[in-house]
Amino acid sequence: MAKENLQGIADTLYIPLVARISVSKQFPDFFCDEKALSLESSIPEKWKHIMEAAKEYENMAAVARYFNFDDMTRKFMAAHERCNIVNLGAGLDTGFHRLQPTKAVFYEVDLPEVIDVRRKVLGEHDGEVLLGGDMFDLSWATAIDCTLPTLLMASGVFQYFPHARLHGFIRDLKKTFPKGELAFDATTRIGIEVANYYVRRLGNRDAHMPFYINSSKAFARKTDTVLMENRPFFTDLRRILGPRLKRSTRFLTFWGDLLNMSRVIHLKLNAK
Repeated sequence: MAKENLQGIADTLYIPLVARISVSKQFPDFFCDEKALSLESSIPEKWKHIMEAAKEYENMAAVARYFNFDDMTRKFMAAHERCNIVNLGAGLDTGFHRLQPTKAVFYEVDLPEVIDVRRKVLGEHDGEVLLGGDMFDLSWATAIDCTLPTLLMASGVFQYFPHARLHGFIRDLKKTFPKGELAFDATTRIGIEVANYYVRRLGNRDAHMPFYINSSKAFARKTDTVLMENRPFFTDLRRILGPRLKRSTRFLTFWGDLLNMSRVIHLKLNAK
């Protein structure tokens, strides 16, 4: 695979990719992403410094997201014989490869230029459909059987957009996917300030994140959705790895869960 295949993708895509590689090498019993590991030699040289610069907590925070999304996806697929899994802002996420679905169809949605690179790097497989387009323009949904139960996931995506735009987007999703559920990660106002600091520290000073949620219940009321789950990031991470984590990581993940700073929010789009 040529290294130039990864050139030109938005810088923010490299942070979760290298985090998945790092954690898969260090803690494979917690999270092992074989497809991500296969991409290590193809990361552009200018971004390999992220692997050395990232602290353990930063990597674990990025990967804990995928751990929880994978668990939610498995449960959704187990509950619905035929269903859709829609990955909003898919980038180079390798969830399809980690989960190896049977009857579910995965739809990977991202900007056309990102989808072009994804196709070159990861290919396209039976049971997976690549859809290039603006996430907020739901014309991509015409390729999906929206009458089926559908889990829409946005991992590390919503943070980059203002509240009003996301509220409108959720209203559109409610109309388009009558049997839809939406899972996305969010943090509190304090948490988003911390996250912005980490992204700047890793070299990306142009990716400011404005979106945060202090109350999941209030957000569900405001968007007229049903709150199904408000899942802390680190519960399973701390249970599985425990003392193997550095003391600073244990401290930050404990308080992160206790203060509800980082979590995955799971909404049912329509009450009926």
